[in-house]
Amino acid sequence: MSIMELARKPVDRPVIVTVCGDAGRGKTSLAAAFPKPIFIRAEDGMQAIPADKRPDAFPLLQSASQLWEQITAIIHEPHDYQTLVIDSVTALERLFVADVLASDPKAKSINQALGGYGAGTAAVSAMHQRVRKGAGLANEKRGMHVVFVAHADVETLKLPDVDDYMRWTLRLPTKSQPPYTDDVDVVGFLRLVTYTKGEDGDRKKAISTGDLEMVVHATAANVSKNRYGITEPLEYHLGQNPLASVIPSLGGNAPAQQQTTEEGAA
Repeated sequence: MSIMELARKPVDRPVIVTVCGDAGRGKTSLAAAFPKPIFIRAEDGMQAIPADKRPDAFPLLQSASQLWEQITAIIHEPHDYQTLVIDSVTALERLFVADVLASDPKAKSINQALGGYGAGTAAVSAMHQRVRKGAGLANEKRGMHVVFVAHADVETLKLPDVDDYMRWTLRLPTKSQPPYTDDVDVVGFLRLVTYTKGEDGDRKKAISTGDLEMVVHATAANVSKNRYGITEPLEYHLGQNPLASVIPSLGGNAPAQQQTTEEGAA
């Protein structure tokens, strides 16, 4: 058989999403609104969900070895879960740093671990890559959606062609971010719908309606992207999944512009 005969149009697969946002924005509630989820928990965000609506979850992680055991079980053992949620990758960072430091008792910080010169940071980054690889296997082999939950922080960008400015990003060191921003289908930023009020020349106040929205298109204000041609913020109501109506693998209908390949958005 010629290698050219293997060429086919790729089919839709389950989605891989990173949900980012400040505290209290409903990140865990959104993840729980995905189809039949199971949670791997590095922190306990389930209290925000009514007891009768809480999805299944593994016990809280106490070590990195427990994380690998849980991911392996999701990939290889029989179950009927449709979504793997990891809540949160921000808390995983602390778990991974503790694991690396435990392997090098003489080190007082991650910068000194494993001989220094960035070796400790690189080891933590490799553990995040391992998480992404395991989640990818659940997506590919088990047909599961994947949701990474991340807390948000503000960073200052120093770009060569514009003045420095600030934006929202994942609360992770720079080297730990790529598995959850580069190699996913959607990075969604949850935010309050906010306006400013005040007279010109005076200090203005931020006023929020209490409404929430999810930004999944590229914008200078925060890290966000999608591979589905979505160009406007999505309304978000607690307990609902704003992506369900716009992503094919979640049952949504893709807009017309989604029919073209959007390599730039990826």
